[in-house]
Amino acid sequence: MIPYRTRAALLAASLLLTGCGGGAAASSGHTADATPPSPTPTGMAGTPAPKVSAPAAPQRIPGLGPKTRAAVPATARQVVVVTGRGRNSPLSTVVLYHRLASGWKAGTAWPAHNALRGWTDHHTVGDLRSPVGVYGLTDAGGRLRDPGTRLPYDRSGGFTASGTGFEGEPLAGSFDYVIAINYNREPGTSPLDWTRPLGAKRGGGIWLHVDHGGPTQGCVSIAEDAMKALLRTLDPALHPVVVMGDHASLAR
Repeated sequence: MIPYRTRAALLAASLLLTGCGGGAAASSGHTADATPPSPTPTGMAGTPAPKVSAPAAPQRIPGLGPKTRAAVPATARQVVVVTGRGRNSPLSTVVLYHRLASGWKAGTAWPAHNALRGWTDHHTVGDLRSPVGVYGLTDAGGRLRDPGTRLPYDRSGGFTASGTGFEGEPLAGSFDYVIAINYNREPGTSPLDWTRPLGAKRGGGIWLHVDHGGPTQGCVSIAEDAMKALLRTLDPALHPVVVMGDHASLAR
């Protein structure tokens, strides 16, 4: 177990400054069945029906341009892709990809929220934008007990959220489950750790967390069931990362 540094004196302030909040109801995705072989046409008895094979997994994650792909570590075999609807939109979609021998396999697409004002390549405190980029996923935590993740998990009352979001929605439960996004933080520490390698002005406390029905201040939020599924699936041995940004930025 990786030791966690506790910053109790700064905990309340850190939660206020992270601005993690937002949400949207997730819906289940369904994979279409492969098209069945056509029956042998009349008058062509003895002619075998054409073979139909399942579509091959793509060799590249859809929607990622050369600059973005180059930033994904070669060791990463799990990639969480957060695709924003637009540069200034708080709406996005989250998909977990697994790298197999045959290519990249996509999981369920989960509706999500990002920051109120959309995305930025240079995140700063209070800009109400989520940072574009590729970041490691090494640490998790929450107010509730570990749902069965392989990531180091810090259960703490410090993850209690209160107040209301941008649309007047209650924030309670937002931090029941969180995964720290390694933007301006020290990997191998609790998501509550206040270390900021780039300095406090560049913000921090950017998390994947439980969705509550409105935009966030910088985090990415998905439904509780999706968060638990993600926590149970991510594996440190597969070096998971998140690739996040608006559609146009990811396509660069």
